[in-house]
Amino acid sequence: MIAAVALIAGLVLLAADRTREGSRNRERMRWADLRGWQFVEEDERLAKQWSGGAIGYFGADAAVNVVAGSTFTSDGRRPVFVFDIEADGQIPAVVVAVRCNRVHPVLVELWLASVPFQRADMPELLGPVGQRYAFADDPEAARRVITQELVDAADALGGDVGVCWLENEWVLASSAPQAGPSRLERLLRDLGEIADIVDPFDEEAGGRHWQGQQPTTGTQQGQA
Repeated sequence: MIAAVALIAGLVLLAADRTREGSRNRERMRWADLRGWQFVEEDERLAKQWSGGAIGYFGADAAVNVVAGSTFTSDGRRPVFVFDIEADGQIPAVVVAVRCNRVHPVLVELWLASVPFQRADMPELLGPVGQRYAFADDPEAARRVITQELVDAADALGGDVGVCWLENEWVLASSAPQAGPSRLERLLRDLGEIADIVDPFDEEAGGRHWQGQQPTTGTQQGQA
């Protein structure tokens, strides 16, 4: 009898999870369509571009409900990704990524103090910076990157953003998986500001013009 009740409860929870996933899928698809961006249900390769932050913490197996596009910042248009992390069949977080014009010299992770952020291959702890704790794989290089302007911008991301990090040529952040389009729009704007801080406008070059490959998830993306 107890086993039967447990089985029914498990099936109910599974059905609820699938309902939430279907709702999130449709909402993300409508948002991408509204912005003229590209949407795909799953991309097994995308999450493997990164190993830090929420990607490493949750051990992401794949990226699902993926939106790819580009957005304007004060320094110009930047490619972006928004996707849910899938790990062990669950979706623990949504990741927002904004691409810079240059590769960052160091991996920097800025974790909220309230998050149990430790993992097996954690970068070296630098200490508290504003409302977060900083970790980096090269402490000396990181200290040149972590300016007060960056700290203030990271603090402004909000208490629902467990980690913001710089990896390769990207600025990324993760939030709760139930974050809707309006929250993701604000997070994109905030990450765009951080991208402008760590990848500033180059006046000597006469302005920024993105020359790299635009983000795609298998087909040509739309533009916003």
